[in-house]
Amino acid sequence: MQFHYVKVWDGWVRMNHWLILLLMLVSFGTAKSQKMDWHMLSGYTILTLLIFRLLWGVFGSDSARFATFLAWPGAAWRQLAKLGRREPDTEVSHNPAGGWMVVLLLALLLTQATSGLFTYDQVFTRGPLARWVSEEWVDFASTLHVKNFYWLLAAIVAHVVAVGVYFVAKSHDLLGPMIHGEKKLPADIPPPRMASPAFGLALLALSAAIVWGITRMRIGL
Repeated sequence: MQFHYVKVWDGWVRMNHWLILLLMLVSFGTAKSQKMDWHMLSGYTILTLLIFRLLWGVFGSDSARFATFLAWPGAAWRQLAKLGRREPDTEVSHNPAGGWMVVLLLALLLTQATSGLFTYDQVFTRGPLARWVSEEWVDFASTLHVKNFYWLLAAIVAHVVAVGVYFVAKSHDLLGPMIHGEKKLPADIPPPRMASPAFGLALLALSAAIVWGITRMRIGL
């Protein structure tokens, strides 16, 4: 079988992936060191990237679109049942199981970022939306913000383990393409369509504007 290298991940997807990981570490470190201004700035940036990823999952490159990689749960189970079978990687996007992992990670990240908007530590740090909801909701969001972090951490560990298992069991390199963008695929598989970088920049600016508007609600503007 002949193979060729196909660009499967555009720069926006890769930037989003690694920046969110970096900012998660920043958020954890700044929370532990009580540098809450930096913690909140990191959270706002994560929320911006998440909104962008949702938009890019609808309007972006073919491989980044949810419609491309989301399948019925049964397809994910069938794909996992073939885990021990050595066969070429034929996916130009996430495989069915990986697609649901993406959904889980995005859901947990959004829960983490949005719950932070409503938190209040009863001392100095108040999320920009905390003043607009009841005290009971603030308490719930504050508790969720702490507990969800551990659920998110567990999902990240599961994701890393899955990447390693696919490499060992099937010789599928899922990490490399997320670094350089290209994947080795059978020669008869065409590359996915890549969206315009300028369009990505416009969606990122829109996402930043949405988050900026949320932050201004802290002071009632």
